[in-house]
Amino acid sequence: MENMDKTASVSLDKKRKAAGASVSGDPSRAAHLGRFREAALAALFIAPALLLFGIFLFYPLVQSVYLSLHSTNPRGQVANFVGLTNFRNLFASPGFPNSLIVTLKFILFTVPASLALALAFAAVCRSKIRGMRIFRFVFALPIAVSVSTGSIMWMVLFHPTLGSLNYFLGKMGLAPVQWLTDPNMALLSISLMTVWMNVGFLFILLLGGMQGIPEEIYESAKIDGSGPLRTFWTLTLPLVSPTLFFASVTSVIGAFQAFGQINILTKGGPVNSTDVLVFSLYEDAFVNFRFGVGSAQALVLFAIVLLITVIQFAFAERKVHYQ
Repeated sequence: MENMDKTASVSLDKKRKAAGASVSGDPSRAAHLGRFREAALAALFIAPALLLFGIFLFYPLVQSVYLSLHSTNPRGQVANFVGLTNFRNLFASPGFPNSLIVTLKFILFTVPASLALALAFAAVCRSKIRGMRIFRFVFALPIAVSVSTGSIMWMVLFHPTLGSLNYFLGKMGLAPVQWLTDPNMALLSISLMTVWMNVGFLFILLLGGMQGIPEEIYESAKIDGSGPLRTFWTLTLPLVSPTLFFASVTSVIGAFQAFGQINILTKGGPVNSTDVLVFSLYEDAFVNFRFGVGSAQALVLFAIVLLITVIQFAFAERKVHYQ
């Protein structure tokens, strides 16, 4: 028996060695196994991210498509399949064009102003003047303030009788402004507060892009007699254009998603003058429990944001100078 066991173990070892020799002797098979191991390792690493994306992104998207094709009862439960009726009702309602126009105005009021201010602040703070770190801290400070906290702060500033803004206007002999109750001023007031909140992040982003520009380029321009404005226009702006393009795309997407400050300060009023698409979606879905109409509006908003982003990449990216 012992001799038989030894013989079997020896033959088994020979088979394993032969299999190993065949694998190592076949380069294509070894390379295939190596690629398989790399793919399996990559899948293992990205599995948690895919799981989170599936739970918080892909599943809500599929659920929104499903709800947009159904009607819901007053409890928010799915009642009947209605097809594209929710979309037809959305486009036929007078509130949707108004929300779309208000959203586009909000983007025009906030995105260019935020980018211009952040670009100017970053250009100033790029210099190595003594004490410039204080200005960097001040310009970046809004990024540490949440939307709710910032909204409460600006609500105090916008107060018609106790607010600091009307106080200084009175000191200058000007009439007080109804910042949040005047339909002509409400959207501008919200935009002012939003610009203040966005500048911090954009300032840090653009300052980082400017600091990545080699100092030798500026020294060569200075030797050639280029002034500060000409240097900024012909050197800094083209070299920081990739960062500026990224900032513009993210700013437009963020402006489409603005909700917190509008919900706290105006709740879409007065007279729907600040009723942006996201707030209208919120009212349809979570106030009136019309989840079908709200989901349809969410998909339309997604399509609009996707279209504008594609247009930005198709036209604005042509002017981006990659190093």
